[in-house]
Amino acid sequence: MNSPSEEPRPPFPPFDAEAAARKVLAAENAWNTRDPERVALAYTADTVWRNRDEWVHGRAEVVAFLARKWERELDYALRKALWTFGGNRIAVRFQYECRDDDGQWWRCYGNENWEFAENGLMRRREASINDLRIDEAERRIVGPRAEGDTAEIPV
Repeated sequence: MNSPSEEPRPPFPPFDAEAAARKVLAAENAWNTRDPERVALAYTADTVWRNRDEWVHGRAEVVAFLARKWERELDYALRKALWTFGGNRIAVRFQYECRDDDGQWWRCYGNENWEFAENGLMRRREASINDLRIDEAERRIVGPRAEGDTAEIPV
């Protein structure tokens, strides 16, 4: 029997359009929990990330990275959209909004490239992200996506 940290995560590559979209929504839902331990279970034990200018190696570093991230990115809310897919790879675009300790709100735009192992766990994640200072009144992403909402992320 697999331990929870090795549990396969369907859908499995190679991805078709429906499976890739399900993978993207599953990632969005997990990240919106802001639970580093839960999110990390979607990645291989030896996963490699590039997030902005930081490199993260392995699941333990993923947990530490996400804990730091959500300690400083308060009221974090994320939307992801499938950009393209092929074989064991998926590309997404995303936006998230959060505020810092001083109450300043931010909208962060980015792209991610994902590569998956045969068991459906992500073994590589590369993210490029840009930050935009916004006023609270400009927010357009609040909490998790509503049940049944499959709309594109706001432009």
